[in-house]
Amino acid sequence: MTDTAATPRKQTLDKDLDKLVHVEEATSTVARGLVAPGLGLLFLALTAIFAATYVIGEPGAIIIIAAAAIGAYMALNIGANDVANNVGPAVGAKAMSLGGALLIAAIFESAGALIAGGEVVGTISKGIIDPAAVGTPETFIRAMMAALLSSALWINLATWIGAPVSTTHSVVGGVVGAGIAAAGFSSVDWSMMTQIAASWVISPLIGGVVAALFLAFIKTAIIYQDDKISAARRWVPLLIAVMAGAFSAYLTTKGLNRVIAVSGLGTLLVGLAFFAVTWFFARILVRRQSEGLENRNQSLRRLFKLPLVISAALLSFAHGANDVANAVGPLAAIVFTVHESAVNTTVAIPFWVMVIGAVGISLGLVLFGPKLIRMVGEQITKLNPMRAFCVALSAAITVIIASAFGLPISSTHTAVGAIFGVGFFREWYTAHSKRRRAYLERKGVQLKKNGASSAEEDEELEMHSTSREEVARRKLVRRVHVRTIVAAWVTTVPAAALLSAGIFLVLDLMA
Repeated sequence: MTDTAATPRKQTLDKDLDKLVHVEEATSTVARGLVAPGLGLLFLALTAIFAATYVIGEPGAIIIIAAAAIGAYMALNIGANDVANNVGPAVGAKAMSLGGALLIAAIFESAGALIAGGEVVGTISKGIIDPAAVGTPETFIRAMMAALLSSALWINLATWIGAPVSTTHSVVGGVVGAGIAAAGFSSVDWSMMTQIAASWVISPLIGGVVAALFLAFIKTAIIYQDDKISAARRWVPLLIAVMAGAFSAYLTTKGLNRVIAVSGLGTLLVGLAFFAVTWFFARILVRRQSEGLENRNQSLRRLFKLPLVISAALLSFAHGANDVANAVGPLAAIVFTVHESAVNTTVAIPFWVMVIGAVGISLGLVLFGPKLIRMVGEQITKLNPMRAFCVALSAAITVIIASAFGLPISSTHTAVGAIFGVGFFREWYTAHSKRRRAYLERKGVQLKKNGASSAEEDEELEMHSTSREEVARRKLVRRVHVRTIVAAWVTTVPAAALLSAGIFLVLDLMA
């Protein structure tokens, strides 16, 4: 009887212990999800304390401290959303790990912000509203607070739904909404808004076309050649040199010109000099790397990995130099207006304000960036080092083209548009290229004799053997992500504007 009675008690105890284990696992899972938000809130609190050490005891110190916390929140969201465009393609192409990408991006984003972030920034987003029309300095401060908070909230929402959006457009929408709420529609420069709206189309279109053209060249000149290694030795150094020239001009145009004034001719000469030097050394490097490699696509990937990692670092540096202003520009405007009791179109950004932006962007990337990095690098379309190289190169060249013609540009729209361009070009090329079909027919015969192929070659041969209807069904660009991202782009400015107007009206009532 004792043994029989003990058995049910033991079973009951085992069940209770299992329940406790499941509860502990569930608690651990929930706790892990709260670590990043908790660290983010801690950063906002530390930012407020950091700002207080500079302004405590001064008139309007509470306003500046509150604005510093909001600016830090904006910087976190920029890091979470915008930086994914710089490193996402490299991660998706397996050229670097997610951890390595986070480390490289955090270092170069901070360096770009602190070294080339600039001492003077247009605080009202390129003259979108007239400061004189806003009214009193107090009204202007509330407008900048509303613009900063609304743009941060919108980017936070976009990150949550997995949509990379333009932080610049978010700030623009915030400024427009606050400006209209404060001074009416006449305070907005609508010609400038027309140019910004045009960039919604211009940026992704140019980025997509340029990326597709480079991918077409790589496929024709290297991938679908019978002797891939010889073709790579001829053309890969040239492509790396083009990348070096483009990025040197890109950094001169979008970053270092804030430190050293460089003319258009000077930028061209810098680009040509880096092109020539890089071509010379790249020919030696590629020849050494290609020795002993098999004549297959898998071998080509190795030749593009290092340039892709370097491009991710340079894109991060340029992004930090430019987009830190989206976080600290309005904050600097508030600091200046509080101190001077006057409104100005441009102000000097204090170093402590720049530090908040630089640290916030890097921390936001590390805490919240992986979601968008995976979206950009893996979920829109399948990337390999060659395709990701085209995306990175397109981002640099598109900015240079747009700057030469004075066109407004969005780095986010450009990079994501380049990914769209690569994916849609692959869909078209898969269905229509005669060169590809002829190559794969020869390759299929060779593989029947030799037997070995890479996973990508297997995929190519499988798609070649299917009907056009089946190829059409297997879309290489996920349409659901395209629709989500485009919808977020279109609604960014109006959504941020409406949110900003509402926040301004609330602050106005509380004043």
